[in-house]
Amino acid sequence: MRDRVLDAELAALLWLTVEGGIPVVVAGGAGETRRAVRDALLPLVSGAVPVVHLAGADEDFAWMPQAGELGWRSSGPTLPGTQGAVMVADLEPGDARTWGEAAHLAIRALTAGYSLVATAGGSTLEDVLGRLSLPPVSAIDDELARLGVVLLLDDGPRVRIAHYLRPAARDPGGHVQRPAPAALATWNGKTAKYDHFAWGVVAELAGRIGQRPISFEREQARRAAAISSGAAGA
Repeated sequence: MRDRVLDAELAALLWLTVEGGIPVVVAGGAGETRRAVRDALLPLVSGAVPVVHLAGADEDFAWMPQAGELGWRSSGPTLPGTQGAVMVADLEPGDARTWGEAAHLAIRALTAGYSLVATAGGSTLEDVLGRLSLPPVSAIDDELARLGVVLLLDDGPRVRIAHYLRPAARDPGGHVQRPAPAALATWNGKTAKYDHFAWGVVAELAGRIGQRPISFEREQARRAAAISSGAAGA
């Protein structure tokens, strides 16, 4: 908020989603900037949830009980207290970052109740998903749809657009539905404000964190007011 990377309404929405275990990926902008934004989100993780910083090329996922079931080449002894952990990673090439088979495992682990706060390369949503879908990561569409919220930064830096990836689900007839991504907020250069659209998927977001839509909206408004008040006094 102090650096005008986002506004109070979007900040409150991210607070609820990160706290509720919905993954968030930060892309666009310079690498150092997106990592700073990612790290600023980490204090929003619920204190009851373990946080695991992935070790880049040295990551062995020995802490994840389901690693072998999810296709990891090996799994060591399970460490205590890591079930359902939030993984912190840079889903980008480089020895200090999580790429290739390890990146695919981190994304696939979202199907097993884990969450993720990460950075990724790419300046558009299509670019981000395209990089993760190609070798050596090779994540499939249904896995990528679990990445949750994708924040795209400009060079300001500012969140230019916040997307919500909607996981595949079955309709009452048992047919698989793959809804298109939804825009949560976009920066409007003409008004120098954000246009917000989260109301269109608030029922889905609320359901994912175990709340009723009306409760979710009221809590977002309450937190946005608290953030605005704090920013005004900073």
